[in-house]
Amino acid sequence: MIGRYSRPELAALWDDKYRFELWLQIELAVCEAMETAGTVPAGTSQKIREAAAGKLDPERILEIEQTTRHDVIAFLTHVEELAGEPARWLHLGMTSSDVLDTATAIQTGRALEKIIGGVLELAQALAQRAREHATTPTIGRSHGIHAEPITAGLVFARWHAEVLRASSRLIRARHSIAVGKVAGAVGVYGNLDPEIERVALGKLGLEPETVATQIVARDRHAEVLCALALLGTAIEQIALGVRHWQRTEVGEAEEGFGAGQKGSSAMPHKKNPILSENLTGLARLLRSYAQAGLEDVALWHERDISHSSVERVALPDATILADFMCARATGLVKGLVIHASRMKANLDKTGGLFFSEAVMLALVKTGLPRQKAYEMVQRAALAAISESAAAGHTGATPGRFRELLGTDPDVAARLDGAQLDNCFDLVHHLRHAPEILDRALGGGAR
Repeated sequence: MIGRYSRPELAALWDDKYRFELWLQIELAVCEAMETAGTVPAGTSQKIREAAAGKLDPERILEIEQTTRHDVIAFLTHVEELAGEPARWLHLGMTSSDVLDTATAIQTGRALEKIIGGVLELAQALAQRAREHATTPTIGRSHGIHAEPITAGLVFARWHAEVLRASSRLIRARHSIAVGKVAGAVGVYGNLDPEIERVALGKLGLEPETVATQIVARDRHAEVLCALALLGTAIEQIALGVRHWQRTEVGEAEEGFGAGQKGSSAMPHKKNPILSENLTGLARLLRSYAQAGLEDVALWHERDISHSSVERVALPDATILADFMCARATGLVKGLVIHASRMKANLDKTGGLFFSEAVMLALVKTGLPRQKAYEMVQRAALAAISESAAAGHTGATPGRFRELLGTDPDVAARLDGAQLDNCFDLVHHLRHAPEILDRALGGGAR
């Protein structure tokens, strides 16, 4: 992943130096297990560790690879240069994927741990904003059209719940990927022993693959990439909501705008939702890696190499990108400026039309068939909208919908003025919002 969308701590997990040091740890863990089993002379791993640990030269390994055309052989050749004769005991009975797949499991697992931490920070920021705006009324929308009132806190709580689900998937994926193999060329321990694998992987915090081939099964890696893709989509939900809020015609919230920040090279008045738009684009990229991971699952027989080139790009890029997106989304949420007065103004824009369902249900409770009640309320609503449109406004003139209902003889025959007024009660409509927030945030939402 390019530096623009990388954070150093996560990116370092995938650089050459870290990768080669990890390969050495794996080879030494297997060597130590073999020493315990009596397969390798005692003290071999210690001699190699003293000679090579912390001294690996990534440039030298890559130089050797130019000749060998094989990365693990190049690595082992360099270790032999550093450690001499004891290095001949490394990689005994192993195949390259024993090292590569085990290292990938460790790298991916450590990357996920950092990402999960970032996801929980994002969830915490969303919970804080949900509590802050627990009772801030705003209009809910369906199909982009005003529907019924909600609170801004409920929007944040919904995003919070989705982000927490994303964290749960990542935790499951972290468990699924914590699997390595030291089982030889096709996974049958032809020149190894399952006990060597168990001991070596135990030192590395991994479990053996249930049934390995030459590689660890790739559905595990696909699960990771799919979990990351869904995290990206959860973040995109937030970004898309902010982008809508910041539209000039809506104006209900906007991204924080720093001193000296510029919105447009041509138009000095512009304040654009650049963070949200950036996250929307990055979510598309993150999802593309899930498709690549799914394509890698089905391989020929005990293994082909078609997955390898994909993973060299997809796993580093996806984890680095997810980490960056979490940090950027958290900053976005914390810095978001909410315009509660604009939310209220937009809420009032349709003149109470959003209480149409409450009126319809009140009529139904009087014994009127639902479709007849619907028609009566719709008649008043459409008349109010038509009048307002003729005057060059949207929605309805404040109070006009209520007035038309009150003067409709069919409605008035069933609902008196007080009963109609009760249908236009915003507090009653939003009475369950605190309960929903409690459910989403685990209490204390009020």
